[in-house]
Amino acid sequence: MIFTVAIDGPAAAGKGTIGRAVAARFGFRHLDTGLLYRAVGVQGGDPAQAARDLSPGDLARDDLRTLEAGQAASRVAALPEVRAALVDFQRRFARSEGGAVLDGRDIGTVICPEAEVKLYVTASPEVRAHRRWLEVGGDEARVLAEVKERDARDMGRADAPLRPAEDAVVIDTSEMGIDEAVELACAIVSTRLGGRD
Repeated sequence: MIFTVAIDGPAAAGKGTIGRAVAARFGFRHLDTGLLYRAVGVQGGDPAQAARDLSPGDLARDDLRTLEAGQAASRVAALPEVRAALVDFQRRFARSEGGAVLDGRDIGTVICPEAEVKLYVTASPEVRAHRRWLEVGGDEARVLAEVKERDARDMGRADAPLRPAEDAVVIDTSEMGIDEAVELACAIVSTRLGGRD
């Protein structure tokens, strides 16, 4: 069975947590596409070459979840040659047998416009910054400024800007617990799976 769940949204909205939970619930493989860009960003050197040479081992680095890696990912993700190098990898993963969940910023709009389910997970910048601050610590005001800066870069880039797909279901997690958000996402997937011939 080929079945793709595309989950997009800004940083710290909950899309990765929801993506992992949906994949576990339905037995699908999961790919946090942001890790691809984080892995390219932290390698330094020529980002396009790093993207072309990316290996599964590069995704296992311990430093990929840092705030610095997130900022590096946002910078290299704005480069068309980096995006092009990673598109094929993501598309093959998404349409392989057994079902797949991908979360990122352009999955439903660019990578997998044919996905059977498209979700756009979002929350207010203040809520997302607070969540990120709980993860990484530091100065919460600085974290909020960085979240807003990243949003502007991700939404304003010329190549594959962050936005909901026209047919995406929007899940705003600003005032929603993670269990509630996961159940809502799983219900949407279950309905689409049940409607297949």
